[in-house]
Amino acid sequence: MAITRLLVLYTGGTIGMQMSADGLAPASGFEARLRAQQALEHDRQLPEWIFRELLPPIDSANMSQVNWLAMVAAIRAGVEQDGCDAVLLLHGTDTLAYSAGALSFLLLGLPVPVLLTGSMKPAGVDGSDAWANLFGAMQALQQGVAPGVHLYFNGQLMHGARVSKLASATFGAFAELPRLRQSQRAESIPASLDYRQPRQAVNLAVLPCFPGIQAAHVRALLDSGVRGLLLECYGSGTGPSDDAELLATLKSAHERGVVLAAVSQCAHGHVEFGVYAAGSKLASAGLVSAGGMTREAALGKLFALLGAGLSQAETEHWFALDLCGERAD
Repeated sequence: MAITRLLVLYTGGTIGMQMSADGLAPASGFEARLRAQQALEHDRQLPEWIFRELLPPIDSANMSQVNWLAMVAAIRAGVEQDGCDAVLLLHGTDTLAYSAGALSFLLLGLPVPVLLTGSMKPAGVDGSDAWANLFGAMQALQQGVAPGVHLYFNGQLMHGARVSKLASATFGAFAELPRLRQSQRAESIPASLDYRQPRQAVNLAVLPCFPGIQAAHVRALLDSGVRGLLLECYGSGTGPSDDAELLATLKSAHERGVVLAAVSQCAHGHVEFGVYAAGSKLASAGLVSAGGMTREAALGKLFALLGAGLSQAETEHWFALDLCGERAD
């Protein structure tokens, strides 16, 4: 269904950057540049739109949970107060996949589509992909996009909770990874996870397994007060299984209420603990499988669940179910 009023929400990022004494930096004033460029795009069918920006505009390398919550508030205001029936969010590319993943869960139940885009080169620079991505995203919304969070980049419309950034210098930097997704779909979204549910910042951490990882490393991180730890495991969900101290450290953290989740380090990976004994030992220490979720989606999901005030058991329950297509096709 075609949209009638679009919210363009600008957060900063490369797409709107301009040269400063220190190099490219986020800049305000993007609305005027966008309207001037649109006046030159005579052959495009574009929706009516209003412009809002989050101040100050930031380099997405500085993205935080506070920024995600500000995006949610601005999107809600655009839909509920300004009458917008679609949202286009302009964002830097470094953490674009993280924000797409987080918003996929923070906006569960929102009845309009939210499309994220950005660019690898600033608007106005020779050979930039900025206007192609921005106006391409607008056209996609004009033609009709289902409610939910999506990413539009380099001519591709992708699921917001399935994308990762795979390159740092090419226009096709993002891809929807073909990871195995097999999980039970939640029959409905509980009120506790609705997009109108207030969220609080949560102390979360991500830690990759690597040859030589020590219990002391993990203990130091867990002792920092984290409420959720995303452990990036090998292959199908394995990690050091002969280190009794490390396993005991994980188990102790789980017993005191820390949510422990496991995601595969492999781009096409899928956590399935029972395949190897090494994986089974991690499961027995309290880790819950992220299945085929990406790191970005799993981190965003943990934030949305714990930030809503869910208990450890409730978080593990909903983490294991598919909520928006992140775990099942």
